[in-house]
Amino acid sequence: MNVRWLWGLAAIVAFVAFEFLGRALGQHPDPGSIFFVEMQWVNHATLVAQFFTLLGRVYVLVPICLVLVVIAICSREWRGPIVFTILATLLAWQGADYFQHAFARPRRLDWIVTHETSFSYPSSHAAIAVAFYLLWSVLLARSALAGRAVLAFLLAIIGFGIMWSRLALGAHYLTDLIGGALWGVAVVAVLAAALPINVFQGPARPSLE
Repeated sequence: MNVRWLWGLAAIVAFVAFEFLGRALGQHPDPGSIFFVEMQWVNHATLVAQFFTLLGRVYVLVPICLVLVVIAICSREWRGPIVFTILATLLAWQGADYFQHAFARPRRLDWIVTHETSFSYPSSHAAIAVAFYLLWSVLLARSALAGRAVLAFLLAIIGFGIMWSRLALGAHYLTDLIGGALWGVAVVAVLAAALPINVFQGPARPSLE
């Protein structure tokens, strides 16, 4: 089977799971047993959680993306991955905002530090964590860039740290994070299936040398 068809199938599976979870949850909180576990995460390492949450905000991502644009202009090898990841991030972010209004799930009430009033499902932070940080972790791990293993590990820590931070700050339910991650996967898979930029196919060896 063609690799693009596999990516398309992955996109369909991820989106169906995302849609099913959102409809199953409706406007209700997580079931009691799950919510009890979620409550144990709240108000621990709050300053660290705030830092990770900050890394998923637009005013942090925009400067990072501007730097990536400069790199793309200077390096043909990195142009494809950079275009791909910026597009994936924009679609993940805007799509998550759209679906938050579509599902209209209220936020948790046991929030810490900041009372976020937008709707809850899916988590845009989780979608961005997948479509930007975890995606870059994979791409760097496959590159020839010096120190790629360390950089890929750090980006993976940031991606999972962002998702953890939303629980630690009481900003989302666990199912919001799962939904956001599924949406992020669906976006990446759709782009991998549809775009002529084959960032996952064949040997990926971009470097800055």
